[in-house]
Amino acid sequence: MAVGVSGRALRAVIADDQALVRTGFGMILAADGIEVTAEASDGAEAVEAVRRTGPDVVLMDVRMPRMDGIEATRRILSGGAAEGTRVIILTTYDLDHYVYAALTAGASGFLLKDVTPEHLVAAVRLVQSGDALLAPAITRRLIERFAQREEAPAATAAPHRDLAGLTPRELEVLRLLGTGLSNAELAERLFLSPTTVKTHVGRILSKLDLRDRVQAVVLAYETGLITPGAERAPGAEGGGGKAGDGRGADHYG
Repeated sequence: MAVGVSGRALRAVIADDQALVRTGFGMILAADGIEVTAEASDGAEAVEAVRRTGPDVVLMDVRMPRMDGIEATRRILSGGAAEGTRVIILTTYDLDHYVYAALTAGASGFLLKDVTPEHLVAAVRLVQSGDALLAPAITRRLIERFAQREEAPAATAAPHRDLAGLTPRELEVLRLLGTGLSNAELAERLFLSPTTVKTHVGRILSKLDLRDRVQAVVLAYETGLITPGAERAPGAEGGGGKAGDGRGADHYG
């Protein structure tokens, strides 16, 4: 049995306007011991389901009637619908402006709808543990593709956070993190041990009230610490095959 917070079974809500998708994903999760507490056919139902059942993870389709997945994600994560709940976006295309908008609303990553059962289960477990599903380099590609084309609506934009509370070293780490570097690459660049880098990253996330590294990359752009088109870190563009196409559940924490 998959275990969630407080030692209980891992719990999930599935929000998709296609009944076949909800049923299929539900069967996959249930077979691995993950409890599906509710299903929703639109965003409004998803928000209510989260408030009612308090899941660990929500699998959220983007394009749904009545309320789309972006607005539902914003309400769940910023409105106190459920403390500790994380959102994974379900999408047909990876580098999609809907995915970008969902990440700025606080989602922890995305999965393509043709994800394998193994990767679906691994993704749910990964984000529930507090890690990001999406490689920072892929987040950067999304931001650079869409940030200059459109401004996020005020209702969905992440709130500005003051970076003044960070030390000079933490600012340096955040800036490099925003270029898509992994902990190992950060350690090599800054001549620090991986343990020290992990400590810096943890403090940054805590001070800025961020859920994961993906949100740190988004924030680095939103605050102007990094601008679209800035120089990429060597090797930061690829991000890995499976994570790059949204099918994998690799660890980037």
